[in-house]
Amino acid sequence: MKPVQLLGLAFAAALFAGIVTLVSMGFFQHGGEEKVQAAVVLALIIAGITFIAVLLIVSLLLLAVDPAQIAKTVDKPVLLADDDEPDAAASDDPGA
Repeated sequence: MKPVQLLGLAFAAALFAGIVTLVSMGFFQHGGEEKVQAAVVLALIIAGITFIAVLLIVSLLLLAVDPAQIAKTVDKPVLLADDDEPDAAASDDPGA
């Protein structure tokens, strides 16, 4: 993921959170200047927190992925161990 895409995703999430906050606070209703100002201030705070949180979370999740393994095809079960030897505990052979 390119940095511009990461910033775009974080901005879109912040915009969504800000709009949801404005709608839930009654910004689009006629309620007075103080109510509108409080809704805008809270929406900006929520949008800023969302922007930073999404940016950090997605960035840290991207650090956990090795780019070389994205293009590699996987032809075996993912949870199978790397060695091809069968597990000795799973054989249940008391003579071995």
